[in-house]
Amino acid sequence: MVGVIGQAIKRREDPRLITGQGQFTDDIQLPGMVYAAILRSPHAHARVAHINVEEARSHPGVVAVYTGKDLEGKLGLLPTAWLPPNSDIKTTAHPALAVDRVRYVGDGVALVVAKDRYIARDALDLIHVTYEVLPAVVNQERAMEPGAPLLHEDAPDNVAFHWQVGNATDEVFARAEVVVRHHIHQQRLIPNPMEPRAAVAQFHPSNGDLTLWCTSQNPHIHRFILSGLLGMPEHKLRVVATDVGGGFGSKIAVYADEALVAYAARDLKRPVKWSEDRRENFLATTHGRDHYQFIELAGKRDGTLEAIRVRAVANMGAYLSTAAPGVPTILFGLIVSGPYTIPYAGVDVYGVFTNTTPTDAYRGAGRPEATYLLERMVDLFAREIGMDPVELRRKNLISQDQFPYHNPMGLEYDSGNYTRALDLALDKADYAAFRTRQQELRAHGRYVGIGVTTYVEICGLGPSQIAGAVGFQGGLWESAMVRVHPTGKVTVFTGTSPHGQGEETTFAQIVADKLGIPVEDIEVVHGDTARIAMGWGTYGSRSTPVGGGALTIATDRVIEKAKKIAAHILEVGEEDVEFNEGSFQAKGDPKRRASFQEVTLQAYLAWNLPQGVEPALEGTAFYDPANFVYSFGTHVAMVEVDADTGEVKLDRYIAVDDPGRVLNPMIAEGQVHGGIVQGVGQALWEGAVYDNQGQLVTGTFMDYAMPKAHFFPEIETRFTETPSPHNPLGVKGIGETGTIASTPTVVNAVLDALQPFGVKEIEMPLLPERVWRAMQNGRENG
Repeated sequence: MVGVIGQAIKRREDPRLITGQGQFTDDIQLPGMVYAAILRSPHAHARVAHINVEEARSHPGVVAVYTGKDLEGKLGLLPTAWLPPNSDIKTTAHPALAVDRVRYVGDGVALVVAKDRYIARDALDLIHVTYEVLPAVVNQERAMEPGAPLLHEDAPDNVAFHWQVGNATDEVFARAEVVVRHHIHQQRLIPNPMEPRAAVAQFHPSNGDLTLWCTSQNPHIHRFILSGLLGMPEHKLRVVATDVGGGFGSKIAVYADEALVAYAARDLKRPVKWSEDRRENFLATTHGRDHYQFIELAGKRDGTLEAIRVRAVANMGAYLSTAAPGVPTILFGLIVSGPYTIPYAGVDVYGVFTNTTPTDAYRGAGRPEATYLLERMVDLFAREIGMDPVELRRKNLISQDQFPYHNPMGLEYDSGNYTRALDLALDKADYAAFRTRQQELRAHGRYVGIGVTTYVEICGLGPSQIAGAVGFQGGLWESAMVRVHPTGKVTVFTGTSPHGQGEETTFAQIVADKLGIPVEDIEVVHGDTARIAMGWGTYGSRSTPVGGGALTIATDRVIEKAKKIAAHILEVGEEDVEFNEGSFQAKGDPKRRASFQEVTLQAYLAWNLPQGVEPALEGTAFYDPANFVYSFGTHVAMVEVDADTGEVKLDRYIAVDDPGRVLNPMIAEGQVHGGIVQGVGQALWEGAVYDNQGQLVTGTFMDYAMPKAHFFPEIETRFTETPSPHNPLGVKGIGETGTIASTPTVVNAVLDALQPFGVKEIEMPLLPERVWRAMQNGRENG
């Protein structure tokens, strides 16, 4: 198959997944396997005065019971792998099981291992813990107040870190013609992937090797960190991520649970399985977002935006999760000026400990928080100066001839045509006609609104030098190997770890397009540290820009070697060989040719290889990109608000996104659809709520609303393609664009509909009751 890049090939992963043939962690069955369950704290903050496990240990079928004290000196503390510089970060102790104090509902207290999972769960009820309940604090602003309950003695005022960056001074705001100030709360969200977390560990006493199957977005990072926790040489630890049923960032972190399972398997010399249920997933798997933000946007009355300044207080939960500190700092703070030519920007971020589940990356991770505040502020600024919000955006967008563009935080945006995406989206929406219709409907007591977001996102996380400079405790290059078998079939090994993004298809397309062979002749292997070279995983929309870049280079190296062999076979100079459509041929003599399969076979037979060329045919690459990539686009939402109930109906949604070169439009469109649904979920329905005692009151799907398909109209998508110069494919990220753009787009649309009521802000999610009350207050104050 030739020219498969850009074709809408169906995902090759789907047949096995939708027919129940996928292999997930919980599907793994091993001889002699036992089952683990974790006793979790029912209190948000308490001293552990005493634990009595004897009844549980003596219960029939129980194999072992472990407490935090049992593991002291045997299992290490969980580390934090992102340490933003100049932030005075406090990496407080985080044991796998609580020793003397629990700090959130769901904190692990004891581990039971039994012959089956039912006995293990029953035995949890036989563990008797005496708690001395302490005052709890769940709100991050209150946690910083004098006299607030202190979570960690080595983190005064519960401040985990304080990070500042930018050039926006008081003088800039003092001389501005217009300054709009606003408070925003971006609520806490719970990722809720289809598959909860799970782990299975098997220890081999004969050689000291341990294999851990787990739900991971980055198996090599899991191996790297767990080797330290377990005190095992890295080469003795194998981590395998089988099919993973979604992650959305919640499976980046290395959790205590995986370390506990691995420790128990080694200690008992038996395979151990642990799988969380949905309630446990709500309590113990990382949450996302949860920022309080105070924003100032300054500019001129003609609409020129001059400066933005943000003070953000981020709720980090009870402990700093693996990548958590980088989310509200680097991934958020450096992009607050967005796609606009705002010359001054400043960010002041506090990360705060509270008695809640730890937060970490959630789809978009910092970029949605930055885009939401910016796009809300642009609408508010437009309202303040009496300018159409679309025209305000157009006036301030970075123009095509300004790329590469340096934003005030020092980032270099690679490429873009922001105005083209805006125009396409507005044309599709027929913006002017909507405004006319809006006025007509208002006269009849109907309230419709239109929201527009123009966004840019930093993604393709990859430059290792920059990663180190911003405190990431690892590299962000990526690996790939392309192994051609004697018959011309190909196996691709990638260090990325896809879990729903479709790389088993798109990566095969990359290789098929270059080698001129059918996609069906290529298999893609990922997620097994014993089979693939070191790689840094899948997050930050990096798989295709960085992993695909490595794969492109590795494939080129295969072609380079094959061309040497082909030249020898055809008895011409290497410079006289062309490779096209899966065939090598002599320039000017198309009859002298050799197929890719013929050359491959000769590479393995090695009967007649050119001097200095080794047998076999494979290429390896470790690719570290020169810079990030920057996807961008414009989203438009049209809504109607029921004046009697406050219910919001989403009538149309239009997304014009530019992810650089589009490898597979069908997969790209699917990624955009999923992202939009999650972003609209935050705008209208989703939100985690704790009571004052630290109890999660939205801890089931009865209380935590998830978006459903029938809530949405047909999502109208379109792509523009502005290739990135920073990777061989010219691609950018696509998996997070929908989540980044859709939340402010829908909120802007709702508040546009409510302009007759004078409503400027409603706290997310925009539940019908909140919208109705805002309308009533507007009527009363109007």
